[in-house]
Amino acid sequence: MEIETETMVEKREIINNVMCLLTDPDGTPLGSSMYLPQNAGPQHLNQIVNKLLNNEEKLPYAFYISDEELIAPLETYLQKNKVSVEKALPIVCQPQAIFRIRPVNRCSATISGHAEAVLSVAFSPDGQQLASGSGDTSVRFWDLTTQTPLYTCKGHKNWVLCIAWSPDGKYLVSGSKAGELICWDPQTGKPLGNPLTGHKKWITGISWEPIHLNAPCRRFVSASKDGDARIWDVSLKKCVMCLSGHTLAITCVKWGGDGVIYTGSQDCTIKVWETTQGKLIRELKPNVRGQPEPSVRELLESNGRLLDSNVRGQLEPNVSKLTEPNGLVLPDPNERGLLDILRKGVLDHVEGSVREGRMEALEGRADGRINALERTMDFVRRWVSEEKRGLQFLIHRQKEESGVKHWRTSKIGHGHWVNSLALSTEYVLRTGAFDHTGKQYSSPEEMKKVALERYQAMRGNAPERLVSGSDDFTMFLWEPFVSKHPKTRMTGHQQLVNHVYFSPDGQWVASASFDKSVKLWNGTTGKFVAAFRGHVGPVYQISWSADSRLLLSGSRDSTLKVWDIRTRKLKQDLPGHSDEVFSVDWSPDGEKVASGGKDKVLKLWMG
Repeated sequence: MEIETETMVEKREIINNVMCLLTDPDGTPLGSSMYLPQNAGPQHLNQIVNKLLNNEEKLPYAFYISDEELIAPLETYLQKNKVSVEKALPIVCQPQAIFRIRPVNRCSATISGHAEAVLSVAFSPDGQQLASGSGDTSVRFWDLTTQTPLYTCKGHKNWVLCIAWSPDGKYLVSGSKAGELICWDPQTGKPLGNPLTGHKKWITGISWEPIHLNAPCRRFVSASKDGDARIWDVSLKKCVMCLSGHTLAITCVKWGGDGVIYTGSQDCTIKVWETTQGKLIRELKPNVRGQPEPSVRELLESNGRLLDSNVRGQLEPNVSKLTEPNGLVLPDPNERGLLDILRKGVLDHVEGSVREGRMEALEGRADGRINALERTMDFVRRWVSEEKRGLQFLIHRQKEESGVKHWRTSKIGHGHWVNSLALSTEYVLRTGAFDHTGKQYSSPEEMKKVALERYQAMRGNAPERLVSGSDDFTMFLWEPFVSKHPKTRMTGHQQLVNHVYFSPDGQWVASASFDKSVKLWNGTTGKFVAAFRGHVGPVYQISWSADSRLLLSGSRDSTLKVWDIRTRKLKQDLPGHSDEVFSVDWSPDGEKVASGGKDKVLKLWMG
């Protein structure tokens, strides 16, 4: 009988074990690589991580390998994915909420009151109050206990487009299509002074200064179609700073946890402002990884698939130009080339024999200047998006010896409007000192202290991250305090991106699009994870459950849908609205969902 030596035992253990490297969500190792038994599952890994981190109270963790949650022993994952075990297997350890939100599955109330479409709904930071803004020019506060209207607030002259609660829950600010803002007292439904005026066009966004930076809450920033952002002081009841620099409308605004303000605009840029003097401190430049931007000639002479170019406008055959009312340059009908124009899903053909010889590529610019570059190509096929925005082009060039080559050109960075911004710390900025325990606070100083602790715990040692979504179908992940260039470009949507939103734990980014889908991305790397399909109309807005396990979406198709992040499947379909759903919000305490839309009613949903 052969006796196992110590060396043989070690070899057998290595064969039955897997070399793993446990990391936090930012990729920082929790310790050295270690051998783990192949039958180790989430429960075993939880014990190891809590021991490594010396957690006095055992915390729950979820474990991810290549963005796939580990819900079975390691050996099951290895067999399923045929993973090589020659190198250490990285396992991301994600802290989980110690509470669990139940998925909403029924409509608990349909509340009438608004005379026009409900354009915005928002729960207070503690989840105990609800407000809505409507096309009927009113703001309404709702009694969540009786599920009836509480206050009807009049004062706006036009549609109420956006509302925002202060992080301490003491104020609600509303902005209208007339350009004025009103600060309301939620306890009485009364305005705190006269409307705040200064913007020349309608309000597109509102964001409050985080309470961990300044308590009690006093300042907020508003963004407007007029191209300016303004900082207001509710105590002084006036504008204290005007942030000017964008050349077109500002579409979205966020006040970050580091004290700076981010604005996204129709001029395709994102600007970063300091808030003591209102100075521009950085413009986030769309130059991926800091590489030089190629010229049009370099694009045409490249032999590969082109991405991230600096092309502005369109590439066209060399023709006498005919300009449409929308400014698009079309070829002369007599030109012997082929141009396909895609408009609202209808493909029109301008055909002729494909000419062999010299063609010119034209670079069209917004100011009308045209730079011509000669190039030989067989034909150009041009694609124009359904919304006449986010122009993209596909160039085909045929060679007898190599078949057809394809070049796809797109401007580095956003090629059209920036529609939405999201911060990785957004949930703790919104809720301030309030968490799932429902604890109340006796002073602003106490709230500030707790809010700072929550913010620091959420951020850890990693920088605050920003995601932008655009009309050009793309998204970018930024670390604004690390670099003015994006960390990564996120592509996959087939139409404009309406809304982007980080999960409360910062692990995921969700995006809603006119292409009828919701997509899920890794919040640290920007890597695509999953697509949620089920809506039959554009998706307007999304909202997360407080535990980051569920995602809510509202659509033009009149439904809400709840998606399960672990299984990547539809959890609950919520029909009930009779028309488009414009706005949705999941209460920070996780108990309720509110939705409003074109049918003029507010709906409350519960589990």
